[in-house]
Amino acid sequence: MTFLEKLECTRCDASYSPDQPHNLCRCGAPLFARYRLQEIKRRLKRDHILIRPPNMWRYREILPIAEEKDIISLGEGFTPLIPAQNLGQKLGLENLWIKDESMNPTGSFKARGMSAAISMAKKLGIKEVCLPSAGNAAGAAAAYSARAGMKTFVFMPKDTEFCFVSECKSFGAEVELVDGVITDCAARMLERKKGKNWFDLSTLKEPYRVEGKKTMGYELAEQSGWRLPDVIIYPTGGGTGIIGMWKAFDEMERLGWVQGKKPKLVCVQSEGCAPLVKAFEEAKDFAEEWKKPKTIASGIKVPKAIGDFLILKALRESHGAAIAVSEQEILNSVREIAQAEGIFPCPEGGAALAGLRKLIEENQVRRDDKIVLFNTGTGLKYVESLKKLLL
Repeated sequence: MTFLEKLECTRCDASYSPDQPHNLCRCGAPLFARYRLQEIKRRLKRDHILIRPPNMWRYREILPIAEEKDIISLGEGFTPLIPAQNLGQKLGLENLWIKDESMNPTGSFKARGMSAAISMAKKLGIKEVCLPSAGNAAGAAAAYSARAGMKTFVFMPKDTEFCFVSECKSFGAEVELVDGVITDCAARMLERKKGKNWFDLSTLKEPYRVEGKKTMGYELAEQSGWRLPDVIIYPTGGGTGIIGMWKAFDEMERLGWVQGKKPKLVCVQSEGCAPLVKAFEEAKDFAEEWKKPKTIASGIKVPKAIGDFLILKALRESHGAAIAVSEQEILNSVREIAQAEGIFPCPEGGAALAGLRKLIEENQVRRDDKIVLFNTGTGLKYVESLKKLLL
């Protein structure tokens, strides 16, 4: 049985039935899936999870799909939480870890969100989906759509790494390359979408990608003996990772699975595209659109996030921080993680380490804090850009 109760607006609290496809609320804000948590608490103990297969659907009661036959899965989730002892020793930290999302199908954390979103789309009878993407989300959408027998229409910036384009085309997606950045891709998609039955899978413009992403929070708790870390450092573009994990921590608290202080959330962006950092520093609830964004870390090259107010709220509620790092710091950190820990991170993962260095410089973390860096994808998809800049 499903414990999914309703979809709820994150701004005006309006409710919608999960039995119909939905994008944004009428007020323009993202929708959250809400569950009958008290009923789950009575029926499910966290130890029940331990004997289940090691993928994100081990938390199926707190996910939108009720029956296994409706799940579109490639084995996503339950990625390793790796002790970064060499980096920790170098940085003077006793308890540093890397959550390595590059181990997901299609090589990034985007697989989680697309497994949930495509599963629900298939269940609701949707045949065709569309989205703008800088790379990893498009590849994941194309892969899961292929498995579900659906058609994907992808709109990507012209300067997107060829690896991402070829990945999407290999899975049968129709790809259009657009002059500009992801917001220009979104505008072009809306033009092409008119008169068609395409369902919009854009970040936070449907309610289920964030549900897949929140499983990162459940995994952190389970892999740490149901004790949450002190600090989570996360490269942030559209922000579904931070938003999803903050939602997960709230759900787990209500289920009685975790207790005590929640982690401090740290958003890291590039100095070439840092709208959330600017808004956080100016104590604003919404971020202004960043003009002429530029960074090698395409996943955080998002000039305006539709969930900006949710990201900023999570940062402040967690007593967290927002940090901008330079392109050179990102590149140096990619090399440093690879050479110290044997993990080839994406540039976004490099940004997380660069952000940690700034936290240390500003005395915002303690030596004995349990700190988790997120590597959101594999560096193998960025080899052309990294070759020019690192070799």
